[in-house]
Amino acid sequence: MGDTCCDNSTMGEIGRIIKDELPGIYVHSVKLGDSEGADRNAGFFGNLNTQVDRVCTELAEVDELKDTKVNLMGFSQGGLFLRALVQRCPSISARKLVTFGSPHSGVARIPECPSDGDVLCRWMRQLASRGVYSWYIRDHVIQAQYFKDPERIDQYLQYNIFLPDINNEVADKRESEYRDRIRQLEKMVLVRFSDDAMIYPSASSWFGFVDANGTETSLYDSLMYIEDWLGLRTLDESNRLEFVSLDGKHMAIGEQNLRDIVSKHFADDGDEDDVPGPARVPIIEPDIHQHVFKNGHRYT
Repeated sequence: MGDTCCDNSTMGEIGRIIKDELPGIYVHSVKLGDSEGADRNAGFFGNLNTQVDRVCTELAEVDELKDTKVNLMGFSQGGLFLRALVQRCPSISARKLVTFGSPHSGVARIPECPSDGDVLCRWMRQLASRGVYSWYIRDHVIQAQYFKDPERIDQYLQYNIFLPDINNEVADKRESEYRDRIRQLEKMVLVRFSDDAMIYPSASSWFGFVDANGTETSLYDSLMYIEDWLGLRTLDESNRLEFVSLDGKHMAIGEQNLRDIVSKHFADDGDEDDVPGPARVPIIEPDIHQHVFKNGHRYT
């Protein structure tokens, strides 16, 4: 929310760190919109189904991404969107998916704004307060499209246009392809922040949530896991699902933590004969709020 694909102090810095850690690797940062302003707006307003389709089409035309498995790294809501891309986009062959503070099970409250001066975010929250399931809000406000009220699950399943689909929550509309594409991942890494107050519940980063009483629930207690709607149980039972906890607030990753994760999961540790084409390619989603690197600077 509020960031752009290529700003040198945000996604550009992330790309620099990845390239520094893995020399020679190609990094592609997802961009929505033809200008910096349009790209920023797309993090708040639009239709997620349309956005995912657009990104799928555009990535299919990137030469460096063709005929190779790619790694994907998503920040906050960007990780949720990249997972949707893995499930829906046949032109992307995903190797590993790493998400940081991503609301995979949705949010029970509209996310807080990274800063009081973020006009777009405040406007989004004002619109959402009028009713996330009203026809206009649900189709045009990004955060409403992964909002999940634990006290109104029936309305959520009926009216939310994005999250119930990609989480395979609607029994008669489940897509086996979504499950199969997740199962094909070599690894899914889910990073949660210990003091995350922006995403509620923070357990959503690990596919947990809260019940109607506000009690945190675990992925392992959910039908999603038990019945393997998304292939998460398959990943877990084959040691390909990893839960990581980082100390700090939402997106306070720290440069060394980022380097460690990149080195551990994106280094070329596979069989080259199985992966034709160029070097492994991280795709990173432009959605970072408050990354704190070891030099003490805060990027917002």
